[in-house]
Amino acid sequence: MHSTASDRGPGAAPAPDAHAAPSRAPLRDTADNGLKIVIVGGFGVGKTTMVRSVSEIRPLSTEETMTRAGVGVDDPSGVETKSTTTVAFDFGRISINDKTVLYLFGAPGQERFWFLWDRLFAGTLGAVVLVDTRRLDDSWYAIDRLEAHGMPFIVAVNDFGGPHHTLEQVRDALDLAPEIPLVACDARDRQSSKSVLISLANHLYSLSAPHERVKTAP
Repeated sequence: MHSTASDRGPGAAPAPDAHAAPSRAPLRDTADNGLKIVIVGGFGVGKTTMVRSVSEIRPLSTEETMTRAGVGVDDPSGVETKSTTTVAFDFGRISINDKTVLYLFGAPGQERFWFLWDRLFAGTLGAVVLVDTRRLDDSWYAIDRLEAHGMPFIVAVNDFGGPHHTLEQVRDALDLAPEIPLVACDARDRQSSKSVLISLANHLYSLSAPHERVKTAP
């Protein structure tokens, strides 16, 4: 199942097949450690596309065709060509090694589905906040909810080919603390999406390292 132009913004070209995840990848019998990551953000920022691009299996998606029921409820500003939307969550998987598996959950972006977020956050190791510089205000709720849960997160700016904003301009606009990593990405590209997850893993490790040193100190 590949991403469409409506997933990524007006005028976007289809993602190359070389970046697509394989349709099948059996879970190894030795896998006994599952780690959960959530990708959150506003409506139409590319969460579904990121899960699709990086998952080693054909992702589970709950995308539905947008209907008139969403008129006046969902705000399509900046993503007027989007024709489908996630109504529950997206799910993908990455095997890190023989024992450890990363489970990816993409959260729905519309305000009417935000009640699902707290359940998706349960048992989550960390999160990626995916943002679109054309709709930065849509990122506030995700950041506020993660901070309220005390959940570590990084922010990834998805490239929609629109007005250019430097990462520092985005950091200032979102009032991000200096210690929160901020990276640029293209959610259509598998390597770019993997780099985002690696940035999150490094951030989580940096947060846990001081505690590990305290526990192992003589």
